[in-house]
Amino acid sequence: MTELVQELDRQLGFTIPGRHARGRLVRLGPVLDQVLAAHGYPPAIEKVLAEALALTALLGSTLKGEEGQMTLQAQTESGVIDLLVCDYRAGEVRGYVKFDAGRLAEVPADPTLFALFGKGYLAITFDQAVSGERYQGIVPLEGASLAEAAESYFCQSEQIPSIIRLATAQGGAEGCRAGGMLLQHLPEGEAGRERLHTRLDHPEWEHVRMLGETISAGELTDPALPLETIVWRLFNEEDEVRLLGGQALTRGCRCDVAHIGSVIRKFPEDERVAMADDDGVIRVDCAFCARSFPIPLIEAGE
Repeated sequence: MTELVQELDRQLGFTIPGRHARGRLVRLGPVLDQVLAAHGYPPAIEKVLAEALALTALLGSTLKGEEGQMTLQAQTESGVIDLLVCDYRAGEVRGYVKFDAGRLAEVPADPTLFALFGKGYLAITFDQAVSGERYQGIVPLEGASLAEAAESYFCQSEQIPSIIRLATAQGGAEGCRAGGMLLQHLPEGEAGRERLHTRLDHPEWEHVRMLGETISAGELTDPALPLETIVWRLFNEEDEVRLLGGQALTRGCRCDVAHIGSVIRKFPEDERVAMADDDGVIRVDCAFCARSFPIPLIEAGE
């Protein structure tokens, strides 16, 4: 019997040259389970983090070079969720959520984005390793979903017409899954032109957008459906579609005792002593992997 190959924990890029469009598809499975298993979040928090990780993988995979990093942060002062942080680097994704359990108990089982965040903001930061430049856009956390909030980011900060679709499937024998699609219209590159002019110059974006919006949540999360097949289903009538190759995705918590110790040793001795507990141990907590790293004071001074 041939074993079923599951299309999980990878991303795929593609372009449609004749339509001046590009896209990304991503689907997470075991990587998502690994991230969520470290925290034991309630279902509503797991769902929003799963969507955020899929969005992070989508946006992060557009980085040029292996050492760049993309960070997504959603924050509010009065919502159920105080802080949500995810990042991407070289195919590695990680994330965590800080939330108020008391407030969560007061909202419906399937809360809206506003119910979770209230009046918050979404910050997306690209750190380009090749050029050393940093780009950050901040937009209100508005709309019915994280996908809509991210679309606002591209419209306001990047001035690139875009559609984003995110979907999750929780529980069951297959574990949690999350999928996403990013589809964007690109300018032809005329010098001195504003990107928003692409809306008027290239009406074919409306055609691409309408095709992209036919994708279903089931297609995005189905582990038996190759990402290449999704591209074919959506755009098989186009003259040319170029696949850019897929990349594997992994859970990427970069905690390392040796590295943590080297950072602590940079502090003056009196500050290191103040950090230590009564047992002479400096305990460093990692919010991403929910682990505590004990560093004996004597080692931190070596």
